[in-house]
Amino acid sequence: MDAITTTRTTTPPTPSEPAPSLTPAATTRPRTPRPRTAPRGPAGTGPRGSAGSRPEAPSRVRTRPRALPPHALFAERLLAVLSGERPVHWMLGMTVGEAYEQLVQLAPETPFRSLGARPVLRTCRFHPPRTDAVEVCATVATGERIRAMAFRLERGADRRWRCAAVELDGLHARVETRSPAPVEPRVPAQARP
Repeated sequence: MDAITTTRTTTPPTPSEPAPSLTPAATTRPRTPRPRTAPRGPAGTGPRGSAGSRPEAPSRVRTRPRALPPHALFAERLLAVLSGERPVHWMLGMTVGEAYEQLVQLAPETPFRSLGARPVLRTCRFHPPRTDAVEVCATVATGERIRAMAFRLERGADRRWRCAAVELDGLHARVETRSPAPVEPRVPAQARP
C-alpha cells in the first residue's frame, strides 16, 4: 500500500480563544488498575504466553449425530405408536400394504404402554431375505416386562423404506380381506335326486 502523507496546518489561536489543552487526561480515558488473576484456574495452571495475549481456545470439531439405520428408526417409530405416544396416522406415509391396517387394529390396545417409565427399545436385529426387504425383530422393555416385536420393511421404487407387516408377541392383527360371498358349488342337474 502506498502511504499517503497529509500535512495539517493550524492557525495560531487568537487572544480571545483559550489555547487547547494537550494533556493526556484530556485525550484519553483514565486508566483503572486491573486485577491480577491467572487465566482459567489457580496460579500456574493456565497456559503461558506473551503478556496480554489470550490462549487459543481448543478447536471443537462439530460432528453430526449418527443417523439410525432404517430398521432401528422404524422400531422406534412403531414403539411410539404402539405405546400411545404418537397417533397411528403418524405412520401413514411410512407403511405399505396391510401394515397400516394392522397398526390401526393394534394401536387402540396400546400394547407397549407402561405405568412407569417410557418403554425402551432394547435390541433390534435384522435379516435381509433379499436386497429390497428386511425382516426385523426387536425387544422392548415395558416396566419389568420384556416384549417382542417383529416387522418387515420393503424398499419401494423411490428407494424409501416402508413397513409392510407388524406382529407382536401374542398379538396378531388379522386384516380381514374382503372376498366375495361364498358361492355354493353347482351340482349338475343330472346328479340331483
